Amino acid sequence: MNDGGEAARTATRVARESYGKLVAFLAAPGRDVPGAEDALSEAFASALENWPTRGVPDNPEGWLVVAARRRMLDVARRRRGAEAASDALAMIGGELDDAAASEGPIPDRRLALMFACAHPAIDEAIRAPLMLQTILGLDAAAIASAFLVSPAAMGQRLARAKAKIKLAGIPFRIPETDELAERLGAVLEAIYAAFAHGWAEAFADDPRGRNLAEEALWLGRVVVALAPEEPEALGLLALMLYADSRRAARRDSSGSYVPLSEQSPALWSEGAIAEAEAALRIAGAKRRPGRFQLEAAIQSAHAARRQTGVTDWPAIATLYDALFALTGSPVVAVNRAVAVANAHSAAAGLRLLESAGAAGRLEGYQSFWAAKADLQARVRDAGAADSYRRAIGLESDAATRAFLLGRLSATEAEIASKSYL
Repeated sequence: MNDGGEAARTATRVARESYGKLVAFLAAPGRDVPGAEDALSEAFASALENWPTRGVPDNPEGWLVVAARRRMLDVARRRRGAEAASDALAMIGGELDDAAASEGPIPDRRLALMFACAHPAIDEAIRAPLMLQTILGLDAAAIASAFLVSPAAMGQRLARAKAKIKLAGIPFRIPETDELAERLGAVLEAIYAAFAHGWAEAFADDPRGRNLAEEALWLGRVVVALAPEEPEALGLLALMLYADSRRAARRDSSGSYVPLSEQSPALWSEGAIAEAEAALRIAGAKRRPGRFQLEAAIQSAHAARRQTGVTDWPAIATLYDALFALTGSPVVAVNRAVAVANAHSAAAGLRLLESAGAAGRLEGYQSFWAAKADLQARVRDAGAADSYRRAIGLESDAATRAFLLGRLSATEAEIASKSYL
C-alpha cells in the first residue's frame, strides 16, 4: 500500500536532522559543496518518488547517500570522460561506498564543514549565511531576506564562497587542540551573527526571516553535540536560549514593542531558561571563561527577575565590567553604561556612555543614541530630544520606532513645560 505521507514525513525529518551531515560527508572527499548539495537535492526528490511505492528504507541516510553518490559519479563522468574521471571517481567513491553499504550511521562531519565555512580565506560577512545554507539547507532567498540583501546577490556570494572552498583546498577537518579555541571562535561568531539577524527580523513582514533565530539555535545545539567539552559553545547556546525565552514578551497584544525592563516574566519560557541555565552550569564547571559565557551570565541575571521580582543591576554591572575588559567592544561599552546607570546613577552611566561615544565608532549605532536619549532624559538634559531623533532615524523596525517616538513625544512635552535645564 502506498504511503506518501510516511515517505514525506521521513524525508522531512532526515532533511531537518541530517542535511548538513550528508552534505559534509558527500562534499569532503573533493571539497565540492555545490556538487554535494545538487546531488543530495536530487536524492531527496528520488526518495519522494520511490519511497511511497517501495517503502521507506531501514537506513534512509544510507539510501540518500547511495543515490547522491550515483548522481555525483554521473556528473564527474560527463565532465571528464571515462578515463580522465578515474582519479576523481576513486576519490569520491571509496569511503562513500563503505558508509552507504553499511547499516551503521553516516560519519558526522558537520563540525568540520563549519570550520571550512569559517576558514580565514572565506569572507567574514558570508560565513554565517554559508553555514545556514550548507548545514541547514536554507535557500538563498530566505537567507537574503534576513541579511537585507537581494536573493541574487546572496546567491552569488554563496556560490563564490563554495567555489573558494574547493579552489583554495580548504580542508574539511577539526583543528588540532592548540588551534581549536581560536578557530572555534569564528564558528561561534558566525552562528551568533545568524541568530542576531533572525532576532532582529523575528517580527518583520517577510515570514522567511522569522525562523532564522531558531535555525541558529539548531546550529548551536549541533556544535555543542559535536564539541561538548568546549565551554564557549555551551555559553553561546545558553545566551541564545535566554534571548529566545523572551520571544513572546517582546510585543504586547497590540504588537507594540516592550523593552526588557517592562516585560512580564510570566511570559518568558521556563523551558528555554532551564535549558540555558543547565548549559551555563556545565560551561562554568570547565573553568575556562569567555565572552559568550559572560554574556549568558548577564542574561541569567536578568532571568532571575522572574523569581526575585527585581533586577540585580550591581551584579549585571560587574559582569559588564568583566566583559568590557575582555572584549573592549564599543557595543559592550553601551550596555555597560546602561547597567552602571541602573546600578548607581544615570549621571554615572551617561559619563561612561559619552566616553564610549567619543571614540566615534558609535555614530551609526541605534542603541547608542537610544541609551543616550534615555539617560539624558533621566538627568533632565535637553539634548535628550535630539538623541531620540537620531535613534529614530537609525531604527528600521516599525514597532521600535513607534516606541521611541512615544518617548520623544514625552520628552518634548517635559521640555515645553520647562522642567529641563
